[in-house]
Amino acid sequence: MAIRQTLPDTHQSDLLGGIASTEVHRLFFALMPDASTRERLAAVAAGLKAARPGLRARWIHPDRYHATLRFLGDHAALRPSLVDAAVAAADKVSLAPFAWTLDSAASFRGREPPCVLQAAEVSAPLQQLWLTLGKTLALAGQGARLERSFTPHVTLAYSHGTMLETVEVGPVTWPVAEFALVHHVVGQGAYQLLGHWSLAES
Repeated sequence: MAIRQTLPDTHQSDLLGGIASTEVHRLFFALMPDASTRERLAAVAAGLKAARPGLRARWIHPDRYHATLRFLGDHAALRPSLVDAAVAAADKVSLAPFAWTLDSAASFRGREPPCVLQAAEVSAPLQQLWLTLGKTLALAGQGARLERSFTPHVTLAYSHGTMLETVEVGPVTWPVAEFALVHHVVGQGAYQLLGHWSLAES
C-alpha cells in the first residue's frame, strides 16, 4: 500500500492560501532521484557538456532533476480541491519498487530543444506506474488534461537552437522506490513536495 508523507500543515496552508494571480503554479507527479542517483545523473550531464563544448545550453541544476509522471497543469492559484484530488489518486496506487536504467542522451524538438537522458528500452514497470496513476487520477475527476502518451526522461539542459544527436551514455540505474506530488511556482526557486508515496505491493 502506498504511504503518504506530506509537508507540515502550516507550510502546506501557506502554499494553498491566497496567492497573487500573476504567479503560475505548476503541479505534477514525478520521480525524484535519491542523492546517489542525482550524483550519477550530474556526472552524465558533466560528461556531455565536456564532450560538446560547442553546445550552447542552459544546464539544469542537479537539485531540479526529476522525471515527470503526470502533469496536472499550470494554475493561477493552487486550489486545495485539486491537491486533495491528486492526493486521493496517489493514495490508491499500489505497485512494487523497480529499477529504471537510463542509457541514452538525445534532444526533443522545441523552441529551446531539451537535452534529455532516457532509456533505450521501454521500462514496463514505469509504464505501469504511469498507467495506474492515470487511472486513479481519472477516477478522482482529474482525467481531462492527462497526456495520452508517455516518453519518460530526465531533462539535463535546454539548448539554444542546437540539437543533441542521440548517443549512448554510461548507464544510470535509478532505484525507483517512491513518487512525489510536486508544486512549483514558475520562475521561482526550488520544487516543493506536497507529498510522496512509497512503492510497495499490498
